[in-house]
Amino acid sequence: MKVALGCDHGGYHLKNDIIKHLESKNIEIKDFGTYSTESCDYPDYALKVAEEVASKNYDFGILICGTGIGISIAANKVPGIRAALCSDTFSAHATREHNNANILALGARVVGPGLALDIVDTFLNAKFEGDRHINRIDKISQIEKKYNA
Repeated sequence: MKVALGCDHGGYHLKNDIIKHLESKNIEIKDFGTYSTESCDYPDYALKVAEEVASKNYDFGILICGTGIGISIAANKVPGIRAALCSDTFSAHATREHNNANILALGARVVGPGLALDIVDTFLNAKFEGDRHINRIDKISQIEKKYNA
């Protein structure tokens, strides 16, 4: 499994906690920045990670900003991306199982590191159920095509 990570200044510390956690599990990761707590713009990092995931260079992405909202909105502008903001483990496994989400967004000011690591593990270990959900994912793709033609 290969995971791309990115964050703005608000998510910098939590991103580092997640990197250590994933490395301890021997999961291949790439950090697309930011690399400090200096103020920066979350769309820049959302785009980098989303493009890598959409291109299938990475299996999943994890994006972090203060709330997770802005960075997930930006990532979802890239066709093929289904970024899900999760603040609990139920949502993390449901979005993988039902929505086939390929990017997890987290809010560093919303969830603490302990819960965030549980959410990451849940998201990465859940599997897309397929079946009745495939038609719904296909409809999302049709919306993307309609507005990105």
